[in-house]
Amino acid sequence: MLVRRAAHALGYRFRLHRKDLPGSPDLVFPSRRKVVFVHGCFWHGHDCARGARAPKANAEYWSAKIGRNVARDARVLAELRALGWEPLVLWECELKDPAALAARLRQHLGGPPGFSIDPGNQL
Repeated sequence: MLVRRAAHALGYRFRLHRKDLPGSPDLVFPSRRKVVFVHGCFWHGHDCARGARAPKANAEYWSAKIGRNVARDARVLAELRALGWEPLVLWECELKDPAALAARLRQHLGGPPGFSIDPGNQL
């Protein structure tokens, strides 16, 4: 929800969980051909403190499960790129700083909505 609110506040409009795209991205910006995934650090094997935690109970199962998730994530990103989409992965641990989140979204999505660079347009 933090990412949705930030993208909307910046003026970007998006679709949620498009099933026709690999991995059903969390946010889809069709006109820009860009997608955003929000990954939980533990579930997707991030290398931060939270993602590096190893469960003590049933450790073998969880290690294999997270390994499959990481492999699937890599495959999905490659499939999206092959289809001409540009993915961005935001990690749970990166969502604590609203200014940094807004900057990452702007960097990934480009200029403000409705903004285009037209060399013939002299203001």
